[in-house]
Amino acid sequence: MTRAAEASIDLDALAANLCQVRRNAPGSRIVAVIKANGYGHGMTRVARALHQADAFAVASIDEALVLRGAGIDHPILLLEGFFDHDELALIQQYRLSVVLHQEQQLQALENLQQQNPGRQQHAQEPIRVWLKIDTGMHRLGFRPELAASVYARLKQCPHVASTITLMTHLANADDRQDDTTARQAELFYKTEATIGSANEFHHSIANSAGILAWPQTHFSEYQSWVRPGIMLYGVSPFINSTASEHDLQPVMTLRSCLIAIHQCRAGETIGYGGSWQCPEDMPVGIVAIGYGDGYPRAAATGTPVLINGQRAPLIGRVSMDMITVDLRQLPNAAIGDEVVLWGQGLPIEEVARHTGTIAYELLCGVTARVRLLETGSLSGGSERDYQNKAC
Repeated sequence: MTRAAEASIDLDALAANLCQVRRNAPGSRIVAVIKANGYGHGMTRVARALHQADAFAVASIDEALVLRGAGIDHPILLLEGFFDHDELALIQQYRLSVVLHQEQQLQALENLQQQNPGRQQHAQEPIRVWLKIDTGMHRLGFRPELAASVYARLKQCPHVASTITLMTHLANADDRQDDTTARQAELFYKTEATIGSANEFHHSIANSAGILAWPQTHFSEYQSWVRPGIMLYGVSPFINSTASEHDLQPVMTLRSCLIAIHQCRAGETIGYGGSWQCPEDMPVGIVAIGYGDGYPRAAATGTPVLINGQRAPLIGRVSMDMITVDLRQLPNAAIGDEVVLWGQGLPIEEVARHTGTIAYELLCGVTARVRLLETGSLSGGSERDYQNKAC
């Protein structure tokens, strides 16, 4: 008998969310962001279900090589670029694109011929470069006033592909009342104008929030790429909203079941530390899920779960393998009943708010002992099935 905790991954929902990207950014090409094991959904699984994307983005070469080893032939972008010049040979060999964001990387590209004199077979594979400009995130990227000179140096590198993509990253796009995004876009376009004409390069600004709420980040005269991440997994990229408000479908549903029900007396305390006290005689349910599975220990009393489709509140502390729930409003609950922790019927954004975190962290935190199960018409499908799942 296997442990009850499992996460079902709805591949049809993934494909539907990709279609929402296309509807909202119809003139742009799509780089589907599938780093961090596909935001906890399984990177290779996600890549195959999102076959209609134009490219994939991962954090580093290690993730890219997993995709290439699984037979994924799409263009792959390394969002943190390369960490050492020795990686450049693999980047050429496996046809990877890189984000260039600091001087040492640029110098490595300029010195590539000297670094790899014996790798002429890969010298014919030009490296596609995405030049990152820091318009206000202040994390990675060249300052706008340096962009033109960096671009000119890149154009002199014989191993760099002729078309360079200019990009930036949005810091506050999740807040639709904040004008930072508009100011970042304006600065980015002004910086582009110092570099050259529109037909010289591509550009990329929009993340999930940009795609849905900031059209100036992807509608322009330039060849535009958008970089959806969290919206692909059926999660709202905005503060104080849920996926359904944006016609997005949850992809992951985390489930377990009731493994015990106890009749507790008024005044008795529940779980470690006795942090919650029964206000009356009442039934308490025990669910086989805990922080060892990735359910957040910080989840506060009152965090909702679904038991047979009905809400019940968490009580007491989350432990490694179990949580306890208040069953006073569910008199017919029984051992073995299904419990949904987030997903279908229970927005993960709501759970994240009760936990003091964001949905990204919850998805990425699901641990290896939780079984991942594919669902939907694409489950177990061939590559032809994925290709035929068009928007």
